[in-house]
Amino acid sequence: MVLRERTDPVILGHILTQHRELHGQISAAREAFAAGHAEARAALAALREHLAAHFRQEERGGFLEESITRLPRLGAAAAAVLGQHGTLLAELDGLIERLAVPHVPASSWERVGRDFEDFCGHLLAHERTENAVVQEGFNEDLGLD
Repeated sequence: MVLRERTDPVILGHILTQHRELHGQISAAREAFAAGHAEARAALAALREHLAAHFRQEERGGFLEESITRLPRLGAAAAAVLGQHGTLLAELDGLIERLAVPHVPASSWERVGRDFEDFCGHLLAHERTENAVVQEGFNEDLGLD
């Protein structure tokens, strides 16, 4: 019997694509904050749309669901990951709402920028946790840490 030493290319390809898209959205939002108020609001709205679609896909099934099928004890961890979606979207909605006014004072602008970076930290921590569940469920080191 031959043991598989390589990572499943379908899993890895899909997850890497999702990571690339997410990091691209975050980078675009960071650049938009440097460009100005209207640009930042538009970038956050685009990020919100991307995340909502990504989360809907995860909630309909996918690698998390497959991980639970393979290793049922991961059910609680997967549920916790999925349970973070609403909180993350609400956090992003709050940032977008704060930029809904025509003019944001400099002190508020700086605070929104810091809060956006905090949000990015929460989102990336969420993705790391999700990756850990998928890696454990598929018994694969996807090299995503």
